[in-house]
Amino acid sequence: MSKSDLLLELYSNLSTTGALTFSSKALVNKMLSYTDLAHSELVVELGGGDGSITQGILDRLAPSAELLVFEINRSFCDAMEKQFPQSNVRIICDSAENLDKYLSGRKADYVLSSLPFSLISKEATEQILIHSKNSLTPKGKFIQICYSYLLKKLFKKYFNQVEAKFTIRNIPPAFVMICH
Repeated sequence: MSKSDLLLELYSNLSTTGALTFSSKALVNKMLSYTDLAHSELVVELGGGDGSITQGILDRLAPSAELLVFEINRSFCDAMEKQFPQSNVRIICDSAENLDKYLSGRKADYVLSSLPFSLISKEATEQILIHSKNSLTPKGKFIQICYSYLLKKLFKKYFNQVEAKFTIRNIPPAFVMICH
């Protein structure tokens, strides 16, 4: 799928993608700067989209580590399956609400998310955040890209520590929430 087709898909589904453009390389680098992916065993990405964060993860991930990417848009999933044929990458066309079903009791070092929580129902948000927290190793982190600082209050309901970092090197400027 070409970038223009991906953008058309993005704009056709704003209610589920929640973004006007895909994450910039600078935003992806900012998000991933709070990780140690080279020493991770299992990483989960919520909202794979065009694969820009996925690619950043894979550039840093050990070949022996596993990456699970959740995305509800079938077109994005199909494109990512072609873009990321690696055996350690699993593209899951399902809601992040079902995260626990795919982990089968395993724990992730990181859950990296670009989900549009402002547009997701309260019930689904609660399930996603509960499952994300419960799926982390004791030293694991949930890291979220978002466009509103007000979401920090939401994440504090589920995580003991939440740090907010800001970057203007994205359209629109964005926050990275690092949750422990």
